[in-house]
Amino acid sequence: MRGRIRTRAAYAAALAWALAGAAQAAGNPLMQPSPLPFQAPQFNLIRDADFKPAIDAGIRRERAEIVRIADNPAPPTFQNTLVALEASGRLLNRVMGVFNALTSANTDPALQKVQAEEAAPLAELDNAIYLNAKLFARLKAVYLHRAALQSVPEAHALVRLYYRRFVMNGALLAPAAKRRLAAINDRLARLTTQFQQKLLAATDAGALVITRRSELAGLTPGMIAAAAHAAAARGMPGKWVITLQSTTQQPALAYLSERAVRHALFEHSWDRTEHGGSDDTRRTIEEMARLRALKAHLLGYPDFAAYRLQSQMAHTPAAVEHFLAQLVPPTVAAVHREARILQAQIRHDGGRFRLRPWDWEYYVNRAEAARYHLSDAEVRPYLVLHNVITRGLFYLAHRLYGITFKERHDLPVYQKDVRVFEVYDDTGKPLGLIYFDYFRRANKSGGAWMDNFVVQSTLLHHLPVVYNVANFTKPAPGRPALISIGDAVTMFHEFGHGLNSLFADEVYPSLSGTNTARDFVEFPSQFDERWALYPAVLRHYALNDRTGKPMPVALMDKILRARNFNAGYSVGEELAAAELDMQWHTLPWSAPLENADTFERAALKRTGMALADVPPRYRSSFFPHIWGGGYAAGYYSYFWTEMLADDAYDWFLSHGGPTRANGQRFRDLILSRGHTEGYWQMFRSFYGRNPRIGPLLRYHGLIRSGTR
Repeated sequence: MRGRIRTRAAYAAALAWALAGAAQAAGNPLMQPSPLPFQAPQFNLIRDADFKPAIDAGIRRERAEIVRIADNPAPPTFQNTLVALEASGRLLNRVMGVFNALTSANTDPALQKVQAEEAAPLAELDNAIYLNAKLFARLKAVYLHRAALQSVPEAHALVRLYYRRFVMNGALLAPAAKRRLAAINDRLARLTTQFQQKLLAATDAGALVITRRSELAGLTPGMIAAAAHAAAARGMPGKWVITLQSTTQQPALAYLSERAVRHALFEHSWDRTEHGGSDDTRRTIEEMARLRALKAHLLGYPDFAAYRLQSQMAHTPAAVEHFLAQLVPPTVAAVHREARILQAQIRHDGGRFRLRPWDWEYYVNRAEAARYHLSDAEVRPYLVLHNVITRGLFYLAHRLYGITFKERHDLPVYQKDVRVFEVYDDTGKPLGLIYFDYFRRANKSGGAWMDNFVVQSTLLHHLPVVYNVANFTKPAPGRPALISIGDAVTMFHEFGHGLNSLFADEVYPSLSGTNTARDFVEFPSQFDERWALYPAVLRHYALNDRTGKPMPVALMDKILRARNFNAGYSVGEELAAAELDMQWHTLPWSAPLENADTFERAALKRTGMALADVPPRYRSSFFPHIWGGGYAAGYYSYFWTEMLADDAYDWFLSHGGPTRANGQRFRDLILSRGHTEGYWQMFRSFYGRNPRIGPLLRYHGLIRSGTR
């Protein structure tokens, strides 16, 4: 009798939950798959208030799915365990795909509140999955018999991926250690959200307010108009606001002729998160570094870098440090050469001061103009954003891979500046969608990135829905969007990620597209950006905004000759950041809690990157990649994948250039493979040997052509 009452009660509770869920779903567009093409998000219907109930429902549903998989009375098989895991969490994945995009690119206080509230429940869900002993026992049983799956490489790869993922998340720990790990994960999730929100607020608050027009001397009319527009948006008519980008150096520093204004802008950038107020991130990152080291120790690793790198192409911190150490001497030598050139330019211009970081970009422009008779103002009129998209990105993609693009004006977007294109294969078959969101907004994280709203998977019958985001200065109303050469390269880079996702051809979403190691995922994007300055490609998209005429050959030649001018600085600031990342994440668990500023100075000195005039691209306290972007112990990957990309680019140049046949080979062996093979194996399949560092150093002009 008692059992029957329990059954009826459980049934009634389940029915009530189902009815409540159905009622909730009826008014929430996130609760069901989108009816739009490719399951594109229904941004015209989605409201901030929809996210929390949808995330909570997604967490509940995935927990229930995990329990069903773990409690399945049938013997564990690849199908009822691994495939079931891949098919679980669809609601939560769909919601988080949209939520993560908006909290990064178009956030507001309501979304930030949800982000803070859901950090712990999402971390608890991970713990409920990866610390579930019964689920791991089933997975382990399949893993121990994985040899039977070797004839199906993707299935074999999935088993190995899941087993490693569970072990890295504590599946082999004793119960007490699992509880300790869960507490650490929970705290890290909260701190990550805290860092992201502090940084966003600090970057917005760090904008430089200009009260006298004379202080804007050197800026282009478009930049001045944009600064006036930014001031008006903040309720400051009659003033100008120079907003901050995520990096240490700011674009306006290359143009502002008033040294005091340059200094002020640099300091606003450099100190944005270090004013001791509510937006100061230092205590947050110090605690994160400490907790990460403790987590690694708990899992049996000497430091967090060793823990993270086991699944990467480089595999060990020693391999990374050896790789970075090869870059330091030629980079430092180049920085010193460049500093002498810029100091001479200062003297030539009548200056009696020593070169400082806030002077560097301005005098690079001056010296570049003197040496190559090249200025950004001369180049920008030929770099119309629309042309770079349609005649640059799309032209190269068609030339290499045969694909075409058609703009979709019927699909809703989350912000009016966003554009959407449908992508078709060379047979006319749809490949997916790509969204472009290029302009800076106060509610948008800094930098540039790519991600998915929908990840490709034949198991789930999903085609990819991809987005590219950047932070270019939006022109004043009625003016064309003109960008810099650096911006154009950024577009090619993020588009390379997009192609990697669009060409995905995997069964399982965990192995699909850009779901690869940090030190492999940047390979396709670094490779794609190399074509931005390839003469035939540059000639195709560089058209004058007024006349429509192609960029003169003489100007193109100057751009190409000047390409490596300032390479020491550009490599140096990024290398300093990569070394900082590794230094933070090779701290042993027994190390005392570090002071962020003291640690940073010591770390740069230890690695040979304490350069007076070349600050890290990201200071520790505003380093979004490693504290909020998943690149902890992984920022080196930009250089590592440059090594892969420059070697591949060399292969293309020695095999006829950007031909359709070469593009197809790259697509077949790299872009479409996801994580279905080992990374060294994939590169060797394409090239025939292991990668070499020589092409990277040559590309940046750090060693002479012909040196290996």
